[in-house]
Amino acid sequence: MAGGGGAAPAPKQDELQPHPVKDQLPNVAYCITSPPPWPEAILLGFQHYLVMLGTTVIIPTALVPQMGGGNDEKARVVQTILFVSGLNTLLQSFFGTRLPAVIGGSYTFVAPTISIILAGRYSNIVDPHEKFLRIMRGTQGALIVASTLQIIVGFSGLWRNVTRFLSPLSAVPLVALVGFGLYELGFPGVAKCIEIGLPQLIYLIILSQYLPHVIHAHKPIFDRFAVLFSVALVWLYAYLLTVGGAYRHAAPKTQLHCRTDRSGLVSAAPWIRVPYPFQWGAPTFDAGEAFAMMAASFAALVESTGAFIAVSRYASATPLPPSVLSRGIGWQGIGILLDGLFGTGNGSTVSVENAGLLALTRVGSRRVVQISAGFMIFFSILGKFGAVFASIPAPIFAALYCIFFAYVGSVGLSFLQFCNLNSFRTKFILGFSIFMGISVPQYFNEYTSVAGYGPVHTGARWVRITISISLYLTISSLNQNLKQNPTVFSSSMTSSM
Repeated sequence: MAGGGGAAPAPKQDELQPHPVKDQLPNVAYCITSPPPWPEAILLGFQHYLVMLGTTVIIPTALVPQMGGGNDEKARVVQTILFVSGLNTLLQSFFGTRLPAVIGGSYTFVAPTISIILAGRYSNIVDPHEKFLRIMRGTQGALIVASTLQIIVGFSGLWRNVTRFLSPLSAVPLVALVGFGLYELGFPGVAKCIEIGLPQLIYLIILSQYLPHVIHAHKPIFDRFAVLFSVALVWLYAYLLTVGGAYRHAAPKTQLHCRTDRSGLVSAAPWIRVPYPFQWGAPTFDAGEAFAMMAASFAALVESTGAFIAVSRYASATPLPPSVLSRGIGWQGIGILLDGLFGTGNGSTVSVENAGLLALTRVGSRRVVQISAGFMIFFSILGKFGAVFASIPAPIFAALYCIFFAYVGSVGLSFLQFCNLNSFRTKFILGFSIFMGISVPQYFNEYTSVAGYGPVHTGARWVRITISISLYLTISSLNQNLKQNPTVFSSSMTSSM
């Protein structure tokens, strides 16, 4: 450079610099083996219990009426799911992956359950209660058979051999779509009662993201217990609207979503009841129903693998060894077996919303999740008390999902830090897998909405249903229309029989 020998100019302050790669997520207050103090741990455990209640109540509310059951049967099924979820969470935390993962009911198993509900062998039963018992027994048998898939794949080490090839690049779409793929359970659920759902979403964001930066407390209170504060406030607001007559002349659908006294659980739930195996009678077995449930079990296996990875990341754990993932899948199969024995009418997977709660609280302690399992078992036995919390309006839970599913999706994207984003091959794999993971399910949605049935046609009914459910679930982990409105899938299943 002519005219002088000065030093090189300093780099601009706004020049982009890559952040250092972190094998373990920093800024986590309590990791897996470092529990918080007992009072704080109990409150955090109760918070996990509240979050998992949404799925626990929504699934029986959608399925039990189609099975022929009323409020009494719905309350007993909710109690059973809670009880078994507590057992499965304890088993997973002690013997499975030993991660702070909540194991609860899954939307993935709704599709085969509806196929069982619509089976011809139950259509001639006139008595609704008898029909409910027969369908529940058929669902139990299908779940018992389907559990063997995950038990064998997990404990035999087969899944360990598969997950050995799970690179950070392949983990990105797997984990990201586990969270982002549930987008239809978020704001569409909030909008079903916007005057309750939107305040819950706003309060949760303010408490967790804004107030901690404005009020510098000695301990992180607002962000760590944002769910408790916001749910209590909005639930009280919804109760005041209900008793004040705000929905007295509203449409029945609006009253169902907005009122705090329309769940029917409090009056129907017994004061004390302990769920037990075969409480609905001896399970019945059908080959077609079992194969359909096994298709859902395989989809749940893939989905839970992504959720386990998300949980380990938010718990600030080291990368999961394939052997631990395989063992966790095996114990999840044991959980599905318990679902079949107790008669939950639904299978189990890792709760995605509770994985997101780990990120919100920055507490990945195993003890907190074990305490939440204790709350599940306790409130499932004391039915009336558990039913009070289970009567929280669904739009409140939908607002929580907007935050928690986004957290899980974003942790999938965080694995990009281990990838070479300047490689064209990386860009192709990343873009193609995420795009097709969203685009292909849309084809099934549009085909079913126009034709009234899925794109698979065969002569054998059980083969047709199994293939249809497999395509619905393994490509998108779950058909999004099914999650919001099970009757959409019901209509297509009816036309295929």
